[in-house]
Amino acid sequence: MSDPMRPPVSHPRATSPHTDPSRSRASLRTAVVWEVLKDALDRRVKAAGSQTLDVLDTGGGSGNFAVPAARLGHRVTVVDPSPNALFALERRAAEAGVADRVRGVQGDVSGLFDVVERDAYDAVLCHGVLEYVEEPTEGVRNAVGALRSGGVLSLLAAGLGGAVLARALAGHFKEARTALDDPAGRWGEGDPVPRRFTAEQLSRLVGDAGVDVGAVHGVRVFADLVPGVLVDTEPGAFQELLKLEAAAAELPAFHAVATQLHVLGVKQVTDET
Repeated sequence: MSDPMRPPVSHPRATSPHTDPSRSRASLRTAVVWEVLKDALDRRVKAAGSQTLDVLDTGGGSGNFAVPAARLGHRVTVVDPSPNALFALERRAAEAGVADRVRGVQGDVSGLFDVVERDAYDAVLCHGVLEYVEEPTEGVRNAVGALRSGGVLSLLAAGLGGAVLARALAGHFKEARTALDDPAGRWGEGDPVPRRFTAEQLSRLVGDAGVDVGAVHGVRVFADLVPGVLVDTEPGAFQELLKLEAAAAELPAFHAVATQLHVLGVKQVTDET
């Protein structure tokens, strides 16, 4: 039975290399997430009855998603621990002509309510954050706590299966096995990522925090495995790879080998007024 709290699942559309929030080859890493997020914001606009949403981007850095969201007309607050990233965000927002709709605040998801209010946002982005916090459960709960009832959560984190596959294809079979067996999904002391997740783990974290999971997407299923020279030199290869990424994103069979996993959900509606 379908859940009315869950956003309808739509197939991500391939994005051209000149479409925000990224450019050229980098769009292979963001296209699926951006298209899904943009659709979710559109649905939230209709549900809220307002063309302008309040969006919070935790760990938003220099504004890869924040600036494009502001260009859609939304008010965006970016919380990031790096002063350099926030300076780059300010400059990027000014260049895009949305400086009046983008605000940068130094902080992190663990101390989120030291810098932003609870229950104040229509959408919260938590991208590339859970891998690095000491308590992922707390991080998700804080992100959800910043949402208004019925608000949208966009969560992006490193996938375990993608790391295992990448190490194996590189011939590092012992490291691949280590990552597979390690509770945090790390392949060794030299691994720069402190923690990785499966789709089931992320969905459980989100669900336990009071969010109805609407869709899970595999991100960078093929992009990190295809030789760059092939994508850059073969005519039409870039666009075809974008289409392939979009087509595979929602298929559960590919979640297990994705470099990143994206979970989209809606905060459960409460009876409180």
